Parts: sequence; structure tokens; C-alpha cells
Amino acid sequence: MAGHSQFKNIMHRKGAQDKKRAKIFAKHIRELTVAAKSGLPDPSMNPRLRTAITAARSDNMPKDNIERAIKRASGEGEGEVYEEIRYEGYGPGGVAIIVETLTDNRNRTAADVRAAFTKSGGALGETGSVSFMFDHIGQVIFAAEGNDSDEVFEAALEAGAENVESDDDIHDITCAMEDFNDVRDALEEKFGAPQEAGIIWKPQNTIPVETEDKANSLFKLVDALEDNDDVQKVSANFDIPAEIMEKLGD
Repeated sequence: MAGHSQFKNIMHRKGAQDKKRAKIFAKHIRELTVAAKSGLPDPSMNPRLRTAITAARSDNMPKDNIERAIKRASGEGEGEVYEEIRYEGYGPGGVAIIVETLTDNRNRTAADVRAAFTKSGGALGETGSVSFMFDHIGQVIFAAEGNDSDEVFEAALEAGAENVESDDDIHDITCAMEDFNDVRDALEEKFGAPQEAGIIWKPQNTIPVETEDKANSLFKLVDALEDNDDVQKVSANFDIPAEIMEKLGD
């Protein structure tokens, strides 16, 4: 499945880094805030909020922090107002990159994202300039340990999933975006809370990054983008061989 190896690349990269926990939590708070304001503050009645809570928990965000963010977002008063803006462009080696943001100042965010692309030797494009190379789909991921691959496969198809990819580490289930809530809820009921669940940009094809220099340049760009408070998610269509990932992790 295109994009599966990229997911493993990113997980390897995350494992090689110390997570900037405060920054990660701040990004979750933004998404929880927007999700809570988009509908009812009850996750059972608000699919986006349920997804935001799952994502926050997967990064070990304390339950009190999650509940506090939801209460603050659903309280009276103006509070923070965030705008959802997507940026698209090309990074080192012609890798296509999609940057999803939640911002309270679109001019600042646009300038910061453009600067990150420029410094890496990449280029920011117009909306739609690279997203046509990705599928916007739902994804649910369970640990392989403790979950039989045949059971996961059968349950996923029965729930309406389109594809299941299993290896020694994870079960990666994907579905149409409009089926995501039903698929996630059915699988969660059977297997418990997933490792990750959300709407992703899955590349239709990947571009091999075959030198350490290009891989380093690419990760510097991704790190710069992810380090920005306004950036929620970065998606890309790169694939880096395991031997280069191991060198980068040393």
C-alpha cells in the first residue's frame, strides 16, 4: 500500500527524537478547541471531537488536560478562534508535501510556512498543486500484538473498510472518508481504543529518497513545519530505505 512505508519512516523518526510534549499537547488543545466548538461538547455526539480525544490520548495527554480544553472551548465568551488552512508544495527531491494548520493569524502562518519551504530548497504552491497526488481517507491503526490479523481483516471489511495492511507491528485499516466514523466505532467496540485514528492524506505513489543528504534536508523541513505552533499535520509522499533511516537514527 502506497504510504505504508512512509508511516513506518515517520514512526521510526518519532522514536529517534525526544517528543516536545508541551508543543504536542498545545496542538491537541487547538484541535480539541475547534472540534468542541464545531458541535456538541459530548464526544458521543461529536465525531470530530471523538477523533481529537483519541489522538490526544495516543500521545499520552492527561485526561484532565483534555477535559479542561473541552470545557474551556464550550464555555461562554469569545475564546480563541482558529481558521483551518491547508498549504501545499514541494520539498527537497521533488517530494510533495501537504501542511494542515489551525491559525489565528493567516498572514503569520503563510509567511512562516513559505519561509520553511524556501530555506529547504523547496517551494510553496497553490492549493491543489499537490493534493491531487493523495487520497483523503480515514485511517485506523491497531497494534499487531494481541490482535489477530484474520480477525482484524474480517472485522474491518464488515465495518466498511476498503483496505487492511498488517505487519509485525501494526494493523493499518483504511476507508473512505465518509465511512471513517462508522469503521472506527465498530473496530473500537471489538478491539478497544486504536493506537491512532483520523483522516489522513495518503500518497498514491511514493518518491524514493536515496541519499542521507536528501533525507536530512527533508526531515529538517518536516521538523521546521511541525515545530510551528500553527501546524497540525504534515503529510508527504516520500519513502526512505531502512538502511538510511538507521543511519539517521544513530
